Amino acid sequence: MVIVDNALNKREKENNPIRVGVVGSGEMAKGLLNQIEKFTPGMKVVALYNRSLERPQRVFKDLNFDYKIVQKESDFTQCYKNGIIGVTQDLDLLIQSKFIDIIVDMTGSIEFSAQLTLDCINNKKDILSFNAELDATLGPILKYKADKAGVKYSVAEGDQPGCTMNLYRFVKQMGLIPLVCGNIKGMLDEYRTPETQKEFAASWDMSAYKATNFADGTKVSLEQACIANATGMKVAKRGMLGFKSTDHIDNLTGLYDVEQLKELGGIVDFTVGAKPGPGVFVYACSDGDPFTEKYLKYGKLGDGPLYSFYIPYHLLFFEIPISIARMVDFDDTIIAAKGGPMVDVITIAKTDLKKGETLDELGGFRTYGVCENHDVSKKENLLPIGLANGCILKKDIEKDGVISYDDVIIPENRLGDVLKLEQDELFN
Repeated sequence: MVIVDNALNKREKENNPIRVGVVGSGEMAKGLLNQIEKFTPGMKVVALYNRSLERPQRVFKDLNFDYKIVQKESDFTQCYKNGIIGVTQDLDLLIQSKFIDIIVDMTGSIEFSAQLTLDCINNKKDILSFNAELDATLGPILKYKADKAGVKYSVAEGDQPGCTMNLYRFVKQMGLIPLVCGNIKGMLDEYRTPETQKEFAASWDMSAYKATNFADGTKVSLEQACIANATGMKVAKRGMLGFKSTDHIDNLTGLYDVEQLKELGGIVDFTVGAKPGPGVFVYACSDGDPFTEKYLKYGKLGDGPLYSFYIPYHLLFFEIPISIARMVDFDDTIIAAKGGPMVDVITIAKTDLKKGETLDELGGFRTYGVCENHDVSKKENLLPIGLANGCILKKDIEKDGVISYDDVIIPENRLGDVLKLEQDELFN
């Protein structure tokens, strides 16, 4: 990103790198380590936390990076001075270290990551999250707490929410009015399971549940909820419109009712099969200025009323260092809730479910998530997909039936439930 590269090069010349602590050691964390250590001047990974040591040891072997197991502050200090990445099972050591400027959450969990975020806030440590699951569920309350404490909290670029928000800000800065923030998906099948996805998952060294989360539509719903909460947009209907087309995204503006979009204050949405994929898009209108419209047409953007802007990719961990630098050096939030929730991701039965069954995790066998406007989900007391794991059904639910709080017994002593209640009370 322009300007960020100059700032990082300056840090490199001055031997003053941004010092990063990474939480998690999955495939995306592995990619981030590789990207920072090999290709990002002016930035260093100081330490990595993981609950077990087996996975980090495999990651560092694959990358051929030196590391040292760190158990106390003196080891950590020596590790930093020698330029070796410290690996620790002590999360407090990572969060409280004076040698770390920012924590990057690469876990994808909700309960663990909620506690991590609160611990960072309480220790005045900025946190960048690669965790749309957490942000879609509890982002408004976490952003509120971070702001109150003077701590920076944001979701990163690399996944669709951050990339879409960059495009949204670009379009808005030109004086246009964004009305659709969209995600271009290649496929969608709500009934995929970890069993159907296990071969694909294995080929990319990822969890079969994570691969299912992508395929069954839950992930795109979580990502679009993040965008809605950051922009104030809504959804046009439960589950979003989700038009299917093999045409180019530039040619699909006519599918939308501009007056409806304006009435809703803009919407988040997705398409299936459109080109270029995967990518993100923003449809925007002008404010009626004839000079603007004349030169949008000159720039080959057509006659309106909706003008199409898109990015034909999102680059995962390749882009996260840019987000780190934006937060640390420019005090910039990439994407976070601007206030209370606008859109929730609610829980839908993937198959016929029986009383007494326990709901499983995201991308599992029993449920998938879809977007719903917050005022509707609150009125109907609907269960967020991010908090569904571990809930026990009090009644039978038919396939594709929506699940409410009234239908389940919630596990005891979960931080996520406490924060959700606080979020509802604060913003209502």
